[in-house]
Amino acid sequence: MEQDTGEKKQPARQFYLHLISDATGTTLQGLARAVLSQFDNIDPVERFWPLVRTEKQLERTIADITDNPGPVYFTLVDQGMRRKLQQSCQKIGVPCFPVLDPLLRGLSAWLGVPAKGIPGLQHALDEAYFHRIDAMDFAMSFDDGQSLEGIDHADVILVGVSRTSKTPTCVFLARRGIMAANVPFVPLVPFPQRVLELKGPLIVGLTEAPDRLVALRKSRLKADPKDARHNNNAYLDPIKVEEEVREARRFFAKRGWPVIDVTRRSVEETAAEIQILLQRKGAQSAQAELL
Repeated sequence: MEQDTGEKKQPARQFYLHLISDATGTTLQGLARAVLSQFDNIDPVERFWPLVRTEKQLERTIADITDNPGPVYFTLVDQGMRRKLQQSCQKIGVPCFPVLDPLLRGLSAWLGVPAKGIPGLQHALDEAYFHRIDAMDFAMSFDDGQSLEGIDHADVILVGVSRTSKTPTCVFLARRGIMAANVPFVPLVPFPQRVLELKGPLIVGLTEAPDRLVALRKSRLKADPKDARHNNNAYLDPIKVEEEVREARRFFAKRGWPVIDVTRRSVEETAAEIQILLQRKGAQSAQAELL
């Protein structure tokens, strides 16, 4: 009888992580999760405290830290509340990290001016905020080629076969204030000439591995049994899908459009690549104006 020499897997280490913000806490959550992703075999219990702006609210969070000790990440800018939180954490015996401080200090030193220290300033109802709302409306209005009237106002137009994450990528870009539209590439269906004639927007082709596309399409159809494409064998046939992807790639290459393979990319990664392309396009336009 063979002996099992394999090591037993240790149970994941569970701990409390307190996230305290005087704003919505979205930035703080993103930073914390980026840090946590670098550690294996952990099971953090996140205690999220957004919009902490009064002494009473802070006292509630400190009481919870006392009952459930664990590291504290915070983005409070009020100096009095910061001191109270840090002193309380020191008494409890837990580490307390002001996660934005290194960034603020570095930029402040370079600019030679102090940070404003106003809670929730990044969420102020300023021009940029309303621009993001407009961008979101734009993405919804120009989703999946449902409308072309006004599409020339887009910053970027995504083109791809079905299930290449065109819509979620446009929505993510819109949250960054980028006017994004998407138009499907459908085999045997003429592509809108109006889009081909556009000079202003950046047009990006999205592609994906055929086997991954088939899996995504099957999953989508199971979730929506009323979808008319249930009876379209070409939509799910691996050979047809491979031809569809190949045809789309040829179409993109013929027009010199940049292409992003989204097979192993998250929506965030695809959007980041598009933002780099937009930045490059803007730099080239600025250079051309100087010549």
